[in-house]
Amino acid sequence: MNTRATIRLLPDGRRLYLNDGPIDLIVGADGASEEVARAYQAAASRFVTILDELCEELSLLRTRASNHSPFPKGHIAGRMSDAVSAYQERCFITPMAAVAGAVAEAVLATMTEAAELQRAYVNNGGDIALHVSPGHSYAIGMIERPENPSLFGKFDISFTLPVRGVATSGWRGRSFSLGIADAATVLAASAPAADVAATIVANAVNLPDHPAIARVPAREVSPDSDLLDLPVTRAVGALCAEEIFEALKAGATVAHELQAKGWIHAAAVCLQGQVLLVDPPFDPIGLKSTGILPPVVAREVNNAQSQRRARA
Repeated sequence: MNTRATIRLLPDGRRLYLNDGPIDLIVGADGASEEVARAYQAAASRFVTILDELCEELSLLRTRASNHSPFPKGHIAGRMSDAVSAYQERCFITPMAAVAGAVAEAVLATMTEAAELQRAYVNNGGDIALHVSPGHSYAIGMIERPENPSLFGKFDISFTLPVRGVATSGWRGRSFSLGIADAATVLAASAPAADVAATIVANAVNLPDHPAIARVPAREVSPDSDLLDLPVTRAVGALCAEEIFEALKAGATVAHELQAKGWIHAAAVCLQGQVLLVDPPFDPIGLKSTGILPPVVAREVNNAQSQRRARA
């Protein structure tokens, strides 16, 4: 039996906190009190098995994904492998890029199988799996910097919107990033899909070889990192408006590509107070965004774009 895990209600008496080593979840659910209690019990029972399950295949999950990679045995590991498979020919990627989203999804699935809920979420460090029933919705806030949270916008996700996963990545987060985004938030059909796509988009927000950006090989910071000697971002100095726009545009371009393939629904990329929103190619009921590109920021980005055109 796993004796490491911490399982308790938060002080508000409504949300459940689950911790086991590097896995840190906040769980919320709405519905009849007995249904919520049943869902929380199911979540706790499933949670205590997850870390050991993943550790059994950790070597495989930290290995670069390829067409020749053996498929994992565990359900969560399999979902991780599925999520990254679309990207394995595009770039260096390991199944660990989807671990947070896959864990959140697995716990949520256990809850919804055990109980009838109006809505529920599992938040794994900002990578969120959602359950929304007809007539209900969630307002998802987008945070610019995890160490100093500031809300720069929100998405309203209703039952009618085909989004059940939200993830955020960036160089300031708990995982390593090859890019310089303060935050890249992605909406997708599932939490594992959103997780890996957020990583890809955040990596693309970049200014290669810029002197104000400090990078080091990943395993110099964490010897067991799955990123090996890839250069991860450790610091980003002040950038001018044109440089910020260039980096954001690179990330938004990749997000548009993923959107065109149907792999994500929408995204927002943020760098040093400026934001670009990648809207869905349709106008779905239930998707609203607010606080994107404040007027001053929009002027700076537009001015930078104009200067680039003038030089061209």
